[in-house]
Amino acid sequence: MKKTLLVGRHGVGKTTLTQALRGEKIHYVKTQYMNYGDWLIDSPGEYAEVHGLGAALAIYSYEAEVVALLISADDDYSLFPPCCASMINREVIGIVTKTTAQSPERAENWLRLAGCEKVFHIDSHTGEGVDELKAYLRKQS
Repeated sequence: MKKTLLVGRHGVGKTTLTQALRGEKIHYVKTQYMNYGDWLIDSPGEYAEVHGLGAALAIYSYEAEVVALLISADDDYSLFPPCCASMINREVIGIVTKTTAQSPERAENWLRLAGCEKVFHIDSHTGEGVDELKAYLRKQS
């Protein structure tokens, strides 16, 4: 599997997605620190939301082959500025979480505006899109 860094605001579903990708039972856990696993790096939302903590994301991105930007379909704004993916020297993909919510298309548009060419729609609780994402991350570069 390609080592993947998950980045997004708090409550977007990074940890829940991590559990779904690993085939674990879904349960709530607040990520308090960089959770560096075998092929997934789960970051606390505060690292993306607080300017002074963003340097940690930059450092951990060097450990990853893929940086995944996550936006929830029920978010009312995008944390990621336009074209921000161009500043990352790794592959950048987008993940829309909570796809049963009201605006998955809006979230996908925000991710594409940020520079994500490949966008996955995931519902970690139902498993929708999880296998497709895993298959993509298994591909050899």
